[in-house]
Amino acid sequence: MKIGLQVPSFTWPGGDAAIGPTLARIAEAADAAGFDSLWVMDHFFQIRGVGKPEEPMLEGWTALGYMAAHSKKATLGLMVGGVHYRQAGLWAKAATTLDVLSGGRAYLGIGAAWNEEESHGLGFPMPPLGVRFEMLEETLRVCHEMWKKERGSQAAFEGKHYQATRLLNSPQSISKPHPKILIGGGGEQKTLRLVAKYADACNVFGGPDQLTHKFAVLRERCAEVDRPFEEIERTNLQSVDLGRETPAQVVDRFGGLARVGVQHVIFNLANAWDVGNIEAIGRDVIPAVHAIAPQKI
Repeated sequence: MKIGLQVPSFTWPGGDAAIGPTLARIAEAADAAGFDSLWVMDHFFQIRGVGKPEEPMLEGWTALGYMAAHSKKATLGLMVGGVHYRQAGLWAKAATTLDVLSGGRAYLGIGAAWNEEESHGLGFPMPPLGVRFEMLEETLRVCHEMWKKERGSQAAFEGKHYQATRLLNSPQSISKPHPKILIGGGGEQKTLRLVAKYADACNVFGGPDQLTHKFAVLRERCAEVDRPFEEIERTNLQSVDLGRETPAQVVDRFGGLARVGVQHVIFNLANAWDVGNIEAIGRDVIPAVHAIAPQKI
């Protein structure tokens, strides 16, 4: 079972001037501890459930580029990108840039987005949800086209929301055939259909019972498009606080996720700025989680 660290908050000791050095220490410590992946949210205001909107928040692709320079092995991605924040071709270009500069360690994490407050606050147009799903599918089609050949495609793209005359992508990604596309969300009629058709990984929220159901639906969606279910990496987002839970309890909880088919557990770690917590995960959790074989479902 793979294990990943998400960094959802930058409210750390030392204030704004300490954000860069602290993030560098987190990335270095997590990489050394054996985390398989590193993630940040794609938000511009802090989100409810984590903190107040006014708390520090970094732009995601820039933060990942910085983390790539302070890591050597872990893959890197957005958990997950909001489709309406960037034009379709820019999604492929940004993911390719991260992949090239990191030596082939990029994910393209993307979804239909939800945070109206930050979009309206910063002046991003936020179409209705149904339109954003149309934009998401067109973006996925553009990305596949841009990653199709050595330098991308010479083809034009004419969609309802995006038009492009030449889908050139140079340099091309180092990851082959392209960086993994991860779609976030568990909507059964739209999101999981897009996962089955276009993605290499999914991130579905919830505990074992909900995941059992969602993975069964994903298997159905894969069958509908004649796609092997096993091709899609199944990830899940959790939270860990070593002040409230022992490492053994964390391992047991993650083992329960593996038993319903989760292959890659990603979590927010309380007080990650104190790298002693990351080192404790590396010592007492990661080896045991890596030894867990996800259940075939």
